[in-house]
Amino acid sequence: MQLLVVGAGEMGRWFARQSGAEAVAFADRDPAAARNAAAEMTAGDAVPLDTDETFDVVCLAVPMSAVPAAIEAHAGKATAAVVDVAGEMRDSVAALKAHAEGRESASFHPLFSSSNAPGNVPTVVVQDGPTIERLRSALESAGNEVFETTVTEHDRAMETVQAKAHTAVLAYALVAGDVDPRFHTALSEPLSELASGLTGNTPAVYAEIQARFDGSESVADAAAELAAADDETFIELYEEAGE
Repeated sequence: MQLLVVGAGEMGRWFARQSGAEAVAFADRDPAAARNAAAEMTAGDAVPLDTDETFDVVCLAVPMSAVPAAIEAHAGKATAAVVDVAGEMRDSVAALKAHAEGRESASFHPLFSSSNAPGNVPTVVVQDGPTIERLRSALESAGNEVFETTVTEHDRAMETVQAKAHTAVLAYALVAGDVDPRFHTALSEPLSELASGLTGNTPAVYAEIQARFDGSESVADAAAELAAADDETFIELYEEAGE
């Protein structure tokens, strides 16, 4: 299997390693990034974004906002399948339906950074077939749990596990004081660790998540309600949170 990965960043390189492809080519707006990614692969190559070569599979590993245009631009270079690992389903799946006709296609969302792999990979399969099945099997063989979902189920879940969770943790990181670690409690210590882990990643990725998925405003509203609550209201909210 010959694979073209458009986007030579962290997740593009991760997918290339996990795909089981015999040969991998990378294309990126930064030619040096494509060359560096190709150098990591036993049978790797770097090609220009406007290459007219064709490949068995094309994988789009670009920022969420760039996926529809990238699928439109590069789907025609695939002879068998087009996939993406962008992290959102609504616009990706719509673009796959529009531009990958006659080919197998699927949207994969690794719910982790490559340094934390393997992990869970929700998937929306637009057009199934042997190539998609081969990719799915390769990801599973690498220890990932690949499970099928729908666009609606996925994007609704992302509102909670990404937009709301990130907002809550980042808000804590912004207001937390610098304290002697000996003062940490069973709750504050892991929360501080989450904040440190979150703020050590790429901020542009989190900005795209916040822009794409709803949820952050509801966290702010809940925090304001808790902050303004009297004892009776606070107890009611506390009990509601545990339901």
